[in-house]
Amino acid sequence: MPTCRRKRVVLTEPTEELVRALETDPGREVFYLEETGEIFETYESYAARMSFYRLKQFQCEVTGKSGLDYFQAVESERQEARTMHARFSEPLKSPVLRAVQWQVMGRLDHLVEAVFDRFKDRYFKSEKVLVDIEGVKYYGLIEKVYPPRFSADQQARDAFKDTDLSERTLDEEQPHLYGGDLNIPIQEANTKDNPELYYYWVHILELEKDKGEKSKVAKTATEKDTKVIGSVMECQCNTLSRDRLSFSKSILRRFIRDCVDRDAAVASPWTVKPLIAKHYGVSSIMPEETRKGVEDIKKGEIDKRKKVWEDREGPPTKKQKKMTAGQEGKDPLPFVVGRKEREAQEKAEKERLAKEEAEAERIAVEKKKKRPVRYPTEDLDIRINDKDKKAGIHLQRPMAQRSGLPCNDSPNTFESMLLCWNFLNAYGEPLHVWHFTLDDLACALQHTMSDLPCPLLGEIHSNLIYNLRTVPFTRHNATLSLLKLKETFGSEHEVFGVTVEQLMGALADVGNNWERVPLRHGEGREGWEDALVGCLKDHATLENFPRLREILTQLFFSPPQDVSETSCSDVQTLTHPSLPAERYYSLSPEDRLSILSFFCNLAVSSKTVRSHMETCEEALTEYRKTKIDVNRLKKQHLQDMSALAVEAEITQNGTNGAEEDTPMNDGSELSDTSGGDHSSVTKRKATKKQDMRVANAKARGAARAKQAQQKQALAEHRRLDEEVSKLERRLESIEREFRQHVGGVRAKPLGKDRFYNRIWWFDGLGCTAANNPALGQYGTGRIFIQGPSEFDLDILKRREDGVDARRLEEEGEEGVLGSSDWAAYSTLEEYVAWLNPKGHRELALKTALTKWWVPITAGMKKRIAELNAYLKLPDARRSSRNKGGPGHDISQQPYMQWKNRRALTHNQ
Repeated sequence: MPTCRRKRVVLTEPTEELVRALETDPGREVFYLEETGEIFETYESYAARMSFYRLKQFQCEVTGKSGLDYFQAVESERQEARTMHARFSEPLKSPVLRAVQWQVMGRLDHLVEAVFDRFKDRYFKSEKVLVDIEGVKYYGLIEKVYPPRFSADQQARDAFKDTDLSERTLDEEQPHLYGGDLNIPIQEANTKDNPELYYYWVHILELEKDKGEKSKVAKTATEKDTKVIGSVMECQCNTLSRDRLSFSKSILRRFIRDCVDRDAAVASPWTVKPLIAKHYGVSSIMPEETRKGVEDIKKGEIDKRKKVWEDREGPPTKKQKKMTAGQEGKDPLPFVVGRKEREAQEKAEKERLAKEEAEAERIAVEKKKKRPVRYPTEDLDIRINDKDKKAGIHLQRPMAQRSGLPCNDSPNTFESMLLCWNFLNAYGEPLHVWHFTLDDLACALQHTMSDLPCPLLGEIHSNLIYNLRTVPFTRHNATLSLLKLKETFGSEHEVFGVTVEQLMGALADVGNNWERVPLRHGEGREGWEDALVGCLKDHATLENFPRLREILTQLFFSPPQDVSETSCSDVQTLTHPSLPAERYYSLSPEDRLSILSFFCNLAVSSKTVRSHMETCEEALTEYRKTKIDVNRLKKQHLQDMSALAVEAEITQNGTNGAEEDTPMNDGSELSDTSGGDHSSVTKRKATKKQDMRVANAKARGAARAKQAQQKQALAEHRRLDEEVSKLERRLESIEREFRQHVGGVRAKPLGKDRFYNRIWWFDGLGCTAANNPALGQYGTGRIFIQGPSEFDLDILKRREDGVDARRLEEEGEEGVLGSSDWAAYSTLEEYVAWLNPKGHRELALKTALTKWWVPITAGMKKRIAELNAYLKLPDARRSSRNKGGPGHDISQQPYMQWKNRRALTHNQ
């Protein structure tokens, strides 16, 4: 059974109500956990139990492996049990289980030791053993077991071989019955049932392979192997042994632990599990003598513990003397007084302990209050104090722009546009779409001049349509969905004054061959509007595209001629039949965005996009490995540089060696000139000068060597410094490439602030990595802030009661964002200054913003510069509805100047 925190996991029993419902309501639905057989009444209890089982906190009781969930621990135990039962000697299982049944031992190790000592020299019929023959071991199979009474008579053993089974006694059929009884002391058991007096008739099977072939003795025994193998011989226990894989203390411990169990009560006996006992013929009924012995042991253990507990309580206040026969009739007042004194003393002791506990709690609370806070900590636990205010920390978050975001008036519309832009740019390479800015997409969605088509809309829709040809679809899917709608609401139901039958009639002949229409880039993607309708007819339904009927109605019907200049969203009746190429630019930006979002969601499952995702995953793996190697090499270079710096500093600060090696002239030699020979003195002076010249030369050589070594160390230090700089640039390049390929797999926010608002930066993902601010290119040119999710809002309310008031104080009334609200920052300095690095989330966010500070701020500056430049030109002023007029040249707008440099001109 797996353990959790060193305790066995107890399975949940069905409630009494469920047990009663088995009789009254047998058809009642319940939640059944198949792996454990548990039954639950509610889904909440079932899910809670399953969540508990999935935690990585369980341990395999057999192998000791930890960090597993419950099911992994169970499978580990089952696998080990199968392996153990396959290895453990089968004929030995029944005697071992009979020996351990009803044994009272506190520790399993003691039981294992006792069993091992009893059975290490006792063997049984059909057991596979090792036979030692003149130093060479062979595998053998025991065919006969002779009890000790045949040990002195070989003829009796031969006669025993041929006796009928029904004529044999109990000790002949079940050998070692007396010696295997653990209730008998081992000395007595070995005396009455000596294992050395047993004889075994063994059939030799084969040579022991692992050890026998490697030993020198086995090499000499190869000649007699043919004679020994296959023969039958008589052996005793001193020549027999068991393989350690089949019988050892460790495997014996695992076998016993798997087969026996014990209650938690004091002095409970070890009992073989009922099914295992039945399988091996072990009696599950405790004998009366054994029961009395167990009860006596249990009573003695309880008395012993009671005595120990009483001794711990301390001696009585006044030693009581046993009353004599004459004292029994006297007044027992002294004994009553002694009891009252003890009770008073116990009461005073309890009051003293209560006061000590209260004092200890008070001290612990004070210490907890005085304990300094370790930063970074939970962001919500940080409050701006007077010291922070004096340091210049901003009290309120800078106001983010909400009104300047396109299509941000209706819920989730801006988010859909942001997702579409990110998808088209992140997968621009496989989709063959050149990168464009978010402002270009916003202006293109608001473009209304059908006589001056927008190339951006034609390119992105055409390439998406090409891609969706590989996605499985059902022919006339939209028509079938409209027929179901007709059956539900009737044939007279109208939208914009058009019935379902009229809409289906207009749909019949448009876009039927959309998957074969060329849509060539050189021809301006002519016909992409009809192909768009055909793609919607086969891919869209009212379930996956709720606005399908309204959009198709607006594409095939126009208002009366007198209101033709009015947008579709401003009229209620569309009666004049029209074509999608004429009517697409009358759609509202929200409807165009819903079509684009639907196409992008479908394109995610296309083969091209999936293949690109797999390529990005492989590239990310390679970048991770490369980053590890580069960091390892950088670390090694830095260590070498530290060693070289120490060596160069020691050499530079040390002396050149010439002065300290130059010997000083000793004046005592001058005194020898008067008394000694002049020639000998001169000779000694010359020798001395020669020695000094040699010493000075060696010193100068050593100094030059040290200088050369210093120069070499400094040169090597400079070289390694350059290598480290190169590696750092390589790491920066890897980070950019890593972010680029992450955009092809998933988009993650840079981080979250203290209120779980998510911060997004979309530039540098996928093909937007080509957006180099130095070249005047950017993607969004902003960072976006999204409100906390519903899950995060729930966490906020749980962690802090007054979180709404705090958000109003620190974010401002207009700055509080809901879960679907978005805002943007065009500058970064004030927002980063508001972040408090003492919190976990805001520290990580500030680190990420600092890491990408250069490209973020450069993109922001480029975008602001472009907007200011176009605002200064009168013919480049942007209009939300793009109405032509004097001074407005729509064709010169940036989104109209965009060109698709990735278009495949040879087949598109």
